[in-house]
Amino acid sequence: MGTTNSIFLASLLLCSLLLHGVESKSEYQEQKRQTLETPTPSPSPSPYYQYASPPPPPCPLTRLEKAKRVLLRFKTLIDDPDCFTRDWTEDKSPCDFRGVQCATYPNTEELAVSGVDLNGAKLSGKDGCQLSLTGTLVDLIPELTFFHVNSNNFTGDFPNAVTQFPFFFELDLSNNKLAGRFPMNVIQSKQLVFLDLRFNNLTGQVPSDIFQKDLDVIFVNNNNFSNCLPGNFGSTTARYLTFANNKLSNALPRSLGYAPNLTELLLLNNNFQGCLPFEIGYLKKAVVFDVSKNNLTGPIPLSFGCLKTIQYLNLSHNKLYGVVPDNLCMLPSLRNNGNISLANNYFKGIGPSCWSLIKSKVLDVSGNCIPGLPNQKSPKQCYDFYCNIKPCPDPNSFYFLPCKYYHWGNQSPKTGPPSQPVTYKALSPHHRLRL
Repeated sequence: MGTTNSIFLASLLLCSLLLHGVESKSEYQEQKRQTLETPTPSPSPSPYYQYASPPPPPCPLTRLEKAKRVLLRFKTLIDDPDCFTRDWTEDKSPCDFRGVQCATYPNTEELAVSGVDLNGAKLSGKDGCQLSLTGTLVDLIPELTFFHVNSNNFTGDFPNAVTQFPFFFELDLSNNKLAGRFPMNVIQSKQLVFLDLRFNNLTGQVPSDIFQKDLDVIFVNNNNFSNCLPGNFGSTTARYLTFANNKLSNALPRSLGYAPNLTELLLLNNNFQGCLPFEIGYLKKAVVFDVSKNNLTGPIPLSFGCLKTIQYLNLSHNKLYGVVPDNLCMLPSLRNNGNISLANNYFKGIGPSCWSLIKSKVLDVSGNCIPGLPNQKSPKQCYDFYCNIKPCPDPNSFYFLPCKYYHWGNQSPKTGPPSQPVTYKALSPHHRLRL
């Protein structure tokens, strides 16, 4: 009986232990499941990261720093045979670069590159590449007031961006490698007053738009412009104009005489034809007037005696004829050390006042048909010419006199030699011009 009870108690204890193990395992699994399902909280952020600010943005480049980057980049694009840009270095201010000018930008206290003068530098593109006007220099410095690059090798179109520069006044692209038609976008620059395109290979007609702009200087000599000058020539406000050594033709525009500020005009060595318009006598400020080496014909209008300020008058190497007007030779501005060249025409006589100018070498009438003077054409040459004269369309206009006639009594006293003309210097390709 005792043995039976012992076995029963042992069995009961074993069952109890087994049941406790199963419950413990179930509790463990439930705790593990809850642990896996409960998200792990993130660590608290450090106070340092909680209050730190992002780093400040870099300071914007100044106008001077931007221009310096452009200039130094340009230096890497060029061949510079005379080392013009040798001192363009990273350790210098661009204001100290050769050919670079700086000034305070308007309405600020900030320095800026205001001008680039590379005249005579002979620059060309690196390793035989073309040196383009676009994307290299002039259109990348919007503070420019002038860009002078006479005697280099710039090519291509003039960049449109420059037309929007607010203070761009002077452009000199003379003696470069420009070709094609007149660069119309050049004259879209609102502030431009000085335009020099001489000694390039520009072709076609001179655009009428150029005479509607408030330009002071127009130098386009020594290109290949052709056809006639536009009829609105007289609308120009320019003082100095050179169209010499092109292929311009047809008659001189009658409006020429109404250009209000015209001071010096060079039209020499073209193919102008027809007669001299009497309206030229209305030029009140003309100091230099040169239409030599053309095919002009007819007499000199009496209105030329109204050119009160003229000092250099050159009508040589044409087919002009008749008698040289006496009132022209009485102009004080010519008598007082001026210069008149009527050489190599077909004049057959001169006014009484002209003889003293020949003696003083103010007037040159060599190579004409004037009896009694040396160095004239042969009688046969003169006879053949006068047998085939082409009359002018309005002969009465040559006798129109729109001013008071000069007399010996109102001549001004003699003065020193007149100042040297500006425009004749434009006939040299390497001459740097700046008014």
